[in-house]
Amino acid sequence: MRRTKIVDLLKTQPGQDVLVKGWVRTRRDSKQVSFVAMNDGSSINNIQIVVDVDKFDAETIKRITTGACLSVAGELVASQGGQQSVEVLAKEIEVLGDCDGTYPLQKKGASWEFLREKAHLRPRTNTFGAIFRIRHQMAYAIHTFFHQKGFFYFHTPLITASDCEGAGQMFQVTTKNLYDLKKDENGSIIYDDDFFGKTTSLTVSGQLEGELGATGLGAIYTFGPTFRAENSNTPRHLAEFWMIEPEVCFYDKQDLMDLEEEFIKFCVQWALDNCQDDLQFLNKMIDKGLIERLQSVVGIDFERLPYTEGIKILEEAIKNGHKFEFPVYWGCDLASEHERYLVEQHFKKPVILTDYPKEIKAFYMKMNEDQKTVQGTDVLFPQIGEIIGGSVREESYEKLMGRIEELQIPMKDMWWYLDTRKYGSCPHAGFGLGFERLLLFVTGMSNIRDVIPFPRTPGHADF
Repeated sequence: MRRTKIVDLLKTQPGQDVLVKGWVRTRRDSKQVSFVAMNDGSSINNIQIVVDVDKFDAETIKRITTGACLSVAGELVASQGGQQSVEVLAKEIEVLGDCDGTYPLQKKGASWEFLREKAHLRPRTNTFGAIFRIRHQMAYAIHTFFHQKGFFYFHTPLITASDCEGAGQMFQVTTKNLYDLKKDENGSIIYDDDFFGKTTSLTVSGQLEGELGATGLGAIYTFGPTFRAENSNTPRHLAEFWMIEPEVCFYDKQDLMDLEEEFIKFCVQWALDNCQDDLQFLNKMIDKGLIERLQSVVGIDFERLPYTEGIKILEEAIKNGHKFEFPVYWGCDLASEHERYLVEQHFKKPVILTDYPKEIKAFYMKMNEDQKTVQGTDVLFPQIGEIIGGSVREESYEKLMGRIEELQIPMKDMWWYLDTRKYGSCPHAGFGLGFERLLLFVTGMSNIRDVIPFPRTPGHADF
């Protein structure tokens, strides 16, 4: 007999023999019957196995413990209880994997921090099963959205000699013997004998290479891991995370904002359409306003607001007695508390903030005519703050070089990027979305370490 997944079993008509395999969530005993809740990861919902203890030897019954892996053959029948529509009357039980009393995920409350320490086991819990199924669906939604719009999935390198953001917070990649480093007369390390013959690091973004792809294919997107050696121990930062970065030729600022809004609404609607059981569980157990908040995002037009207007709103709020931890002034890089005030309290909907001061944005952003602001387009979301960072890119070689020289950015290894402005340059734009930030919003979780299977943060690289 072929195994049936629990997600399919729960939709199957009773009255037939079935084979189900999975892990014991709980077991409760009543007189001569044991009720075993079993889950195989295919659904948030368990299947109940009804075990007549007289029909099985005592040793087998004893081995049916929380966490044990079972194979159960039996008859699918209409359930007598109100918790499920069908259940399995066990005829044969095989214990595939025993689980003793030291199993750390017993039926009791466990803190998020404890579960992070048990990241190799936490996918077996209801909460993390739901989160990681939603993670899969969101990845599928992203590929579906861009494929339907005619974008091409473009693979950019993970090892690079360029620093896209200019922040210098990169993980270095080397094969050199760190105990015997060859240095020049100035004490600088010589990399001629390193694997790539130069200093290389893990990428912080695929954007620059993505721009190269766009100039040949018209519209591309990347979706892959990125790395930031930033010593940030906050609920919103990871050292390794996934990024989605579309780049599109012939887009202006309006086109880009339309794409950002359409994209994020598509993803949220996909979750509502395809993750209902998991969302209902998270809405009940984690965040009671989750589904309502998701529905509110897809049913409303995002506010489009120039940075200067946003600063005026925040300054007015301060005058009226609102207190922020960080100062507000024209030219400041908005903190999450500022972004969330605009979204949650002032407009009560997502905001696309545009036209930032050039001093707080990257060198590649297109300058406005005022020569003070650039065409950035950041999407701000409730509970999260910034969820998308985007901009129109500067297509003029002379203007781009002017910014590079002004900021004294070392460009010796980025001649290839500048070539796109020398040979058939074109207007283009793009954005970056941190996948885990999107998942925070869609799942209602409050810590980014809980929406990725094995979080990488300062001092933590286990599993």
